[in-house]
Amino acid sequence: MAVKGGCYCGDIRYESEGEPQGFLQCHCRECQYITGGSPNLIMVVPEDGFKFTKGVAKKFARSDLETPVTRFFCDKCGTGIGTKSPARPGSMIIKIGTLDDPSAFKSQLAIFTIDKQKYHHIEDGLPAYERRPG
Repeated sequence: MAVKGGCYCGDIRYESEGEPQGFLQCHCRECQYITGGSPNLIMVVPEDGFKFTKGVAKKFARSDLETPVTRFFCDKCGTGIGTKSPARPGSMIIKIGTLDDPSAFKSQLAIFTIDKQKYHHIEDGLPAYERRPG
């Protein structure tokens, strides 16, 4: 599956090729901060098939955590592009809202529902886990 996307202002562009490793929604408290309150809708892809094709994404990783994730974003418009996580080596986690065609998203599962807010929606029948699936 090949996808393209980028930030809101167009300064950052990316392409990804390869079979997606998953489509999910994350309800963890950290994702709620990053999204402004909603679950994070993400697509996990092979890191070796992902590349930035325009611009240079800024990176942020918390220095107070032992194994922080690295977040990629546009420093001009603030759009969060994606994340690399120590929990998913060899993967890039892309935010669905940055895809040129986000209609390709179909959630396969919901994680960290222990932090889910009353206003978050999980589709009936969607596998949901308090933390990560075992």
